Amino acid sequence: MASEFDLHCHTTASDGKLSPADLVLRACERGVKTLAITDHDTVEGYREALPVAQQQGLRLIPGIELSTVWGGINVHIVGLNFDPDSDAMREAERDQLEARKQRSVIIAEKLSKKLRHDIRLEDVQALGGGSEGSELVGRPHFAQHLINEGLVPDMATAFKKYLGAGKAGDVKASWPGTEQAVKWIVAAGGTAVMAHAHMYKMTRTKLRACMDDFVDAGGTAIEVAYGLMDSDQQGQMRSIAKDYGLKGSCGSDFHGPNKFGLDLGVMPQFPKDIEPVWADWN
Repeated sequence: MASEFDLHCHTTASDGKLSPADLVLRACERGVKTLAITDHDTVEGYREALPVAQQQGLRLIPGIELSTVWGGINVHIVGLNFDPDSDAMREAERDQLEARKQRSVIIAEKLSKKLRHDIRLEDVQALGGGSEGSELVGRPHFAQHLINEGLVPDMATAFKKYLGAGKAGDVKASWPGTEQAVKWIVAAGGTAVMAHAHMYKMTRTKLRACMDDFVDAGGTAIEVAYGLMDSDQQGQMRSIAKDYGLKGSCGSDFHGPNKFGLDLGVMPQFPKDIEPVWADWN
């Protein structure tokens, strides 16, 4: 269904295909009334989009998706409705940018050695949008560079051969613990949301342990309506929300037009028995 709220999406400030301005215009065309741009580890997308959103009459919420590690597993925490200029959020952006820089250097070195082809990091960064966020490159940017260099025919091959799990370009960044990300968001006056928890390869027991730590650190919401999640997955997230007394958030996780039909505002219907994260926003 189409939702008027989309609180999880990406722009060229991280790994999205549309510029912040174009994303806002698309959201308006799609009937989205309240939007949060949650680029990976940066608030630049929000900052760039805000004037356009104000001009279009779209309610734009400050957002970010922070990369973290819990129990050796990459876990993403979405921050919503915080002060983007707070010391805590500026610190989060600085620390995450440094972690991404270090990771990118290692990926470039490993791919260069594996392919016996000079992978220049500045060329990969040029694919990141050309703004401050261009330094926030990830594996999709490396994959696109390999395509541009004629080293692989498509994105799927790039990940299958060089960037997927266990391959040369699968480099683990020195991300902070999940608790640290939650504390940054809370200190910035925002709401910490457990992102797409149904996608983590955890046992039920391990996921509950992760949620225990998330809540203890100050996390207060979980995504209960997300992109193309199925009814079983949504039921699991709804149960967690109820068991922990968490509010629910929603989002498409839109990165750009794709063949699967996922677009801004596309997600399952929001559960009626879960309090939405926006309930107490002014």
